Amino acid sequence: MNLTIFGASGGTGTCLVEQALAAGDEITAVVRDAARLAVPQHPRLRVLTADIMDPDSINAAVTGADAVLTAVGPRGTGATTVITDSVRSIIAAMQKTGARRLLMLSGSIVADDGESAYLRYLLKPVARRTFLRHVCADMRAGEAVVEASGLDWTIVRPPRLTSKPASGTYRTAVDRSLPHGFTVARADLAACMLSLIDDPRTIGKHIGIAR
Repeated sequence: MNLTIFGASGGTGTCLVEQALAAGDEITAVVRDAARLAVPQHPRLRVLTADIMDPDSINAAVTGADAVLTAVGPRGTGATTVITDSVRSIIAAMQKTGARRLLMLSGSIVADDGESAYLRYLLKPVARRTFLRHVCADMRAGEAVVEASGLDWTIVRPPRLTSKPASGTYRTAVDRSLPHGFTVARADLAACMLSLIDDPRTIGKHIGIAR
């Protein structure tokens, strides 16, 4: 497949690029600074330096893509609209070029369905009122933009991400979170996202994932 990956220099983005290349896919990795991309040069890897917030600058990145994956996220917990602004730009470029399949990385903080009572009524409400309030607001706004796009979208909602090796034993659920889903490895998250590309049952769905 021809895949376009935004946020390719981040932790999850790096896993996506590495695993997709290992699977034989053709990859366009879109980054703001090519020097930060940790993946070595590869004959099936095209690195495009572009301003993700400018749809015209990323048209070439999504042209001909079988799927577009975005792992763009904020670097801290301060006020941010990076998720919302980036998916709006990506969608504009996809609509202009005719690309259809979009997978967006969000977070389990945005919803409570399927959660244990501890997370639903204690931990998540506190986090949403305090240190994750800006991140949660940006994720929710970004999800709303994707849901209204008319594209063949899937939104993936992991809990806290770790840098542990892939376990291959992660859990998933459709349109709900997972009980006691506190963490997941970025490598498992990447494997999950790549597996969802060709699954028509996940179009228009939110996929919860956890270890």
